[in-house]
Amino acid sequence: MSFKDLKLIEPIQKALKVEGYTEATQIQVKAIPELLEGKDLLGCAQTGTGKTAAFAIPILQGLHKEQLETKERRKLKALVVAPTRELAIQISESFKSYGRYLGLKTMVIYGGVSQNPQTRDLGHGVDILVATPGRLLDLINQGFISLKNIKYFVLDEADLMLDMGMLKDVRKIIKFIPEVRQTMFFSATMPTEIGELANSILNDPIRIDITPESPTVEIIKQSVYYVDRVNKVNLLVNILKDKEIESVIVFSRTKHGANKIVSSLEKAGLKAEAIHGNKSQNARQLALNNFKERKIRILVATDIAARGIDIDQLSHVVNFDLPEVPETYVHRIGRTGRAGLGGKAISFCDHGEKPLLRSIQKVISKTIHEVTDHPYPLVDTTDKPKERSSKKHSTPKPYNSNDLAEKSKSTKTGKIRRERRSDEAKKSVQKKNDRRKKSHWSSR
Repeated sequence: MSFKDLKLIEPIQKALKVEGYTEATQIQVKAIPELLEGKDLLGCAQTGTGKTAAFAIPILQGLHKEQLETKERRKLKALVVAPTRELAIQISESFKSYGRYLGLKTMVIYGGVSQNPQTRDLGHGVDILVATPGRLLDLINQGFISLKNIKYFVLDEADLMLDMGMLKDVRKIIKFIPEVRQTMFFSATMPTEIGELANSILNDPIRIDITPESPTVEIIKQSVYYVDRVNKVNLLVNILKDKEIESVIVFSRTKHGANKIVSSLEKAGLKAEAIHGNKSQNARQLALNNFKERKIRILVATDIAARGIDIDQLSHVVNFDLPEVPETYVHRIGRTGRAGLGGKAISFCDHGEKPLLRSIQKVISKTIHEVTDHPYPLVDTTDKPKERSSKKHSTPKPYNSNDLAEKSKSTKTGKIRRERRSDEAKKSVQKKNDRRKKSHWSSR
């Protein structure tokens, strides 16, 4: 369906045309008419389905209509709460794009940076606020933000907020919002706690469940490489030296692992940057911008940092570590299946990850194609007990047979040295005892 058929005001249609949007997605067709009538909405939809425009456009149109009737400006009336800084920034940019001809001010606030520039801008007035829960609650408690005039409230990626332990802050924020409002609630999945939260804040909502017209697992070419963990970096370098891979997100299970991957790639002459929770907001945003602007073609990310990020025409996703939750696999490879576009998803699997792979294939109801023709085939198929250590996981340094020989030689040398030190210590103790005895008898 065309956006022209959705009864949108001319300034918004003009902005959508500038953005190159003509046809509405499935969720936009279903949600926009209902939201324009003021109904609450419960949307079960993944990122990449067009849900940001589905709630942003009705809010912008409603605020514009009210602005013309009341002549009120710069009074906070719309609030969108999102789990991550990157997603909050992305949503605010969408509001600015769709509302470029409406004269409404959109602002984004998030933690990890100084609050002073944010509080200064808030003092100038804002119509639409996009925020992460922690920083929003801080500024509410400090008196910089009042939510008493909120008429539109959006909670986006609610299941991710649950995973990140944010629901306590979200519930506190809701208490500051008027009960008479229009609420839009979005979540990719609907676990029990999220369902209970939705029921507590929505008023007779319409429910929209969206599955992509072409399931992610069908439009993306998937493959798996069985490889020893110590050779994963070598295999990654080998694959990424292919210049036909225009842009790729490499997923690491840990922050430390992401840094190690970037370091290894750079040593191999491949420029890459990482985004994860330990990076400063400025560093994360710079890395993301460099990737979007094609200044770098390799972005290494953890799951939480990448959730909700919209990258146009991403060609590849590499699962350096398989996720422990099989549904996360679908979210990951969905980075390269945006708006129905295809792409390629490559997964590395060592012997210990085979159970994870089986769980993933069960969830997607599909056997992932195995690539056997590669230089680092799986050799180590021993089942080792998990090491209990307080140290963070890291990407092991690749080694070869020479390394093993050196390691063995070093171990034998160390053993000889320890035995010598032990013998010398025994002799030293014996000499001290002999001297004590001699002194004892000479004094009598």
